[in-house]
Amino acid sequence: MDKFTELSAVKQWGVLAAVAALITVALYFTEFKGQQEANASAQQALDAKMQENAELESYRPKLAEMDRQVANLKQQLEIERKIVPDEKEAQDFIKMLDAEATKSGIEIRRYTALPVVSKEFYSEAPFEVELDGPYYSVVKFFDQVSKLERIVDISGLLMASTKKPSDAKAKHTYQYAPNESVVATCTASTFFSHDMQPPAVPAAARR
Repeated sequence: MDKFTELSAVKQWGVLAAVAALITVALYFTEFKGQQEANASAQQALDAKMQENAELESYRPKLAEMDRQVANLKQQLEIERKIVPDEKEAQDFIKMLDAEATKSGIEIRRYTALPVVSKEFYSEAPFEVELDGPYYSVVKFFDQVSKLERIVDISGLLMASTKKPSDAKAKHTYQYAPNESVVATCTASTFFSHDMQPPAVPAAARR
């Protein structure tokens, strides 16, 4: 310290300036540079996030249209499920035909499940059906079934008078009401999505 005080004022200021410079350099490499690098990294992350937000912002006008498309697809899926349901229960199909029979004023006497036929995209579940009633009521029943939202295929239809039901290959004779005039047998087929194939339903008869 004595040697420092012995120096001239100019030299003392020179020493102080040198020390200050050394301290500044040390701080730069220890503190300031580290903070500068952290700031640069944060700025880089911010720029990347802003660029991502800008890219996503371009989709904002399309969002409402995409929502509408998703809603339409869901609606179409629900309609398709009603036409070709993916449910395994055949009981719903039988209940549906029973409801149409009641509205038409006929009697469905028998359902007999036939083997399920597996196709590429769906499975066909056929049922042998035996029914009777007034002629025009029977015609009305088949007309109503053809208009159901769910697909029902009627094939192999045979009709005969109640006096000779064997002509329609009816397996049983019943106590027909006075207003009943015809007996009919047919195969009524319903369809299920292939990935949820309905199980075989035991043959069942109604008497």
